[in-house]
Amino acid sequence: MRIPIDLTYILQTFRARIALTWTIVIAENILIALIPLLIGWSIDGLLAGKVTELGWMVATLGGLGVIAVGRRIYDTRAYGTIRLHLGAELHRRSSALQISKRNARIDMSREFVDFLEEEAPQLITAFIQIGVSLAVLTYFDPALGLSSILVIAGMLLVYGCFHRRFYNVNSRLNEQREQQVDVLAKGKLLGVYQHLRALRRHEVAISDTEAVVYGGIFLLQIGFIAFNLYQAAGLPGITAGRIFSIASYSWEYVEAALMLPIALQSWSRLNEITRRINSSGDLSLG
Repeated sequence: MRIPIDLTYILQTFRARIALTWTIVIAENILIALIPLLIGWSIDGLLAGKVTELGWMVATLGGLGVIAVGRRIYDTRAYGTIRLHLGAELHRRSSALQISKRNARIDMSREFVDFLEEEAPQLITAFIQIGVSLAVLTYFDPALGLSSILVIAGMLLVYGCFHRRFYNVNSRLNEQREQQVDVLAKGKLLGVYQHLRALRRHEVAISDTEAVVYGGIFLLQIGFIAFNLYQAAGLPGITAGRIFSIASYSWEYVEAALMLPIALQSWSRLNEITRRINSSGDLSLG
């Protein structure tokens, strides 16, 4: 039985390359997650006439720069190789399809690698940042930790109301993309115009759905930040450095948490692409 091309197939086939880059991503993001705390300590240290904390912060930033540059140099080569082999494999499997569909599906398959190269590291970043921020905010005040959990639950609930719509509009867009080469080959101006107009209509539908989802999420973020600042201001023995750390971790928490619905949206799209590129015919919604 032929193994379907999907994220699992790519992770299994290229496990060594992906494991190395993700290990570097984890190290990079642990350092990133510590920066607001180090800045807060540095502020309090400098106000007390000490520079030790500032030295630790500078050393951490230097190490972070070296790791970040090295990872990006490696990533370009590793994921470029994966795209090459994946495109060749999909071409071999879909050789019986029309050129238009084969062309579109090879382009779609690159979105798997794009997800692993760009969005998966961001998701790793999000989980690390969420974990560190939740721990720090809970340490400062349990009420801050509880508000952190509640805002993520609210964001996922907002996305869940639109999950099926994301899948359907992406399916219509991909169906239209599969027709592009055939439409261009016919050379009829009206046909090309209608095709491009259909692409625009589906892209607008996706964008409008995203706008509604992120509008709802943004309202949750405003409430979260406002509550945390109000709560922090009333904590006993609060210092300028701690206020900065709470504000920074609260903001970074909502930025990281925002990656969860974005990742779920991408997952919906990749599920549709998986179903499409592993099929042997049309998948029109009708």
